[in-house]
Amino acid sequence: MDKSADIQLKKRVTCSFCVTLHRNLLYKMIDNTVFENKLAAYYTLGCKLNFAETSTIGKTLAAQGIRKVRNGEKADICVINTCSVTELADKKCRQAIRRISKQHPGAYMVVTGCYAQLKPEEVASIEGVDLVLGAEQKLDIVSYLNDFKKKNEGGAIVASKTKDIKTFSPSCSADDRTRHFLKVQDGCDYFCTYCTIPFARGRSRNGSIASIVKQAEEVASKGGKEIVLTGVNIGDFGRTTGETFLDLIKALDEVEGIVRYRISSIEPNLITDEAIHFVAQSKRFAPHFHIPLQSGNDEVLRLMKRKYDTSLFKHKVSKIKELLPNAFIGVDVIVGTRGETDELFEDARVFIEGLDISQLHVFSYSERPGTQALKIDHSVDPKIKHTRSQQLLDLSERKLHAFYEANIGKEQVALFEEAKHGDVMHGFTANYIKVEAPYRKELVNETRRVLLHDFNEDKTALTVTIIE
Repeated sequence: MDKSADIQLKKRVTCSFCVTLHRNLLYKMIDNTVFENKLAAYYTLGCKLNFAETSTIGKTLAAQGIRKVRNGEKADICVINTCSVTELADKKCRQAIRRISKQHPGAYMVVTGCYAQLKPEEVASIEGVDLVLGAEQKLDIVSYLNDFKKKNEGGAIVASKTKDIKTFSPSCSADDRTRHFLKVQDGCDYFCTYCTIPFARGRSRNGSIASIVKQAEEVASKGGKEIVLTGVNIGDFGRTTGETFLDLIKALDEVEGIVRYRISSIEPNLITDEAIHFVAQSKRFAPHFHIPLQSGNDEVLRLMKRKYDTSLFKHKVSKIKELLPNAFIGVDVIVGTRGETDELFEDARVFIEGLDISQLHVFSYSERPGTQALKIDHSVDPKIKHTRSQQLLDLSERKLHAFYEANIGKEQVALFEEAKHGDVMHGFTANYIKVEAPYRKELVNETRRVLLHDFNEDKTALTVTIIE
């Protein structure tokens, strides 16, 4: 690449047409021999969607001859996929970039993900960063790589404006626990007052059912047994293809070889009663739901601009338990949002305590630049946030313990994982109970009917006897 092209790369690209043209020009200029015998390290922060996308980036670079580093090796290129859901997430990203730069001195540092999309200039200014890729460019990374020469004056930035993010890029990853995370949707049209994700990932969009089924079939052909459907707002599936989420899960249920699917976080107003009915009688969908509540008080929900109220949420929980009495229901809650007074929080806590759910995922509200929540009066003191968070975490622990206890003595089917912890191994039942058994190599990535016994020593799983 000549000097003028290098200067062009350092300019932020903000138009979709320009990004495409720029990418194509760069692609023609790329000498693929520069990838030979290179080593890459990958780091992912944030959600399972990020993990799926990092996996796809890794596969893309592997196809160019770039091998993933092994323990003790130094990378030629580091790819960091970032999160920006909270101020703390931003801080962790900055710390990770600096730490990784020191771990792999001289490596070409590529940073992408939500933090990179929202604050590209800030990321580019971090010492060690060579290239910042926006949401639209991350899965086309090869087009933006020419050599691995370190930049002396800040990283290059290639990012589209959020309104120009149009592409849906399929992704699927496998973690070390035998699960595969399949991206079915991206972006969000909701613009809740506390959230930056629509600004980081763009508007809601999705792949076709046919393309997603094909990916599930590929997972099955490689021996994958469990798939988690991921996205930003998966219940909004079909926005760009004219299909529906119900159509999607019906089609996936027919894929032979997959033992079970799990539905990741889905909005309560988008998990229809029809979808719940289908899961209840399906062949492969697990009785496991993750539904964000965010607050158990209607006034706070209105301030958040959520698209449901507590009565609808309670109805969804009741419907699930009516059809699937043994279902696991995980719930997201945010504490300390602007406008959440002591009285409103207490009302929310009482509501949550009365729900027949299995576990809470508790988050403390973090103010994010550019969000509408900043216009709401009454901010909550950090110490009060901490106290409220602890109250709900204690409630979560009690509910989870009770859910596990209620399943002692029952037979379930467990999928065992690769990870070995001393002389034992772990797995999960369809309704997401963690089980523990003596380690047997032949059980890895296999399902077995088990009898659930009491808690293990540290109360993190139920011990089991394998029946078959």
